[in-house]
Amino acid sequence: MTQTFSSLMTSHYAVHYKAWAKSTSHKFEDTWQEQRPTEIILGKEKKEMAGLAIGIASMKSGERALLHVGWELGYGKEGSFSFPNVPPMADLIYEVELIGFDEAKEGKARSDMTVEERIEAAERRKVEGNDYFKEENLEEAMQQYEMAIAYMGDDFMFQLFGKYRDMALAVKNPCHLNMAACLIKLKRYQEAIGHCTIVLSEDENNVKALFRRGKARAELGQTDAAKEDLEKARKHAPQDKAIIRELHLLDEHDKAIYQKQKEIYKGIFGPRPEPKPKSSNRLVLFWQWLVSLICNLLNFRRRKED
Repeated sequence: MTQTFSSLMTSHYAVHYKAWAKSTSHKFEDTWQEQRPTEIILGKEKKEMAGLAIGIASMKSGERALLHVGWELGYGKEGSFSFPNVPPMADLIYEVELIGFDEAKEGKARSDMTVEERIEAAERRKVEGNDYFKEENLEEAMQQYEMAIAYMGDDFMFQLFGKYRDMALAVKNPCHLNMAACLIKLKRYQEAIGHCTIVLSEDENNVKALFRRGKARAELGQTDAAKEDLEKARKHAPQDKAIIRELHLLDEHDKAIYQKQKEIYKGIFGPRPEPKPKSSNRLVLFWQWLVSLICNLLNFRRRKED
């Protein structure tokens, strides 16, 4: 979709990116790893993000690109105090994914919205994501969930207390959990674990987060950690059939591993040798025979004399 520069001025973007200094190849930022997309508003971005903002302005929603940014549009002559890996006059490389963008309502940037407006906007994205999820359109669903999460950035959440924080988490946490559900279906288990862990950092007994993290860990072969998550989930939802089924699968897996190891060890060491009967000493046998013979002869002689 082609946009004019004036319309871009009233749009906010949700992006994921990895960034590293070209001269050192040292990565200094990775929003994928943090499971938190970043918001960029063209014309209102931080000075060091100017090159990145110009690059994403020509990208389409869902597109990924590799951007080369000169030091003048990055961290400048002095480099970065926050990221020591960025030296002075460092050209930068960004691997970027544009998750999506929103036209700011009435020219209002996301950072200028009230708490209620941001939560409502995030809720709309979550609902759209749920619709895509029901249609098994997982990539589109994840884009909507990540856009919703972008409304709830760390700076925003840090300012919230009481009922407003509860309202925000009531939207944000389900988006992370739904992201995890999509990622499990796509076999991207490590990413799914990351989203569940974010929810558990806010709500350590969240059953869905424990279940989905346990399931993802089981798929990665992390059976002890998976069992720990699933047992904790069952403690809070003892009748949940899905949790019981996953624990049963883990038990069956453990039994199969034990049997396999038993067969391997048996093959290495071979069957246990049967004890061999001790061979009798020939000399002992001879003397036993001789004593028996003499006794018989003496008995025979006594009977004859009688």
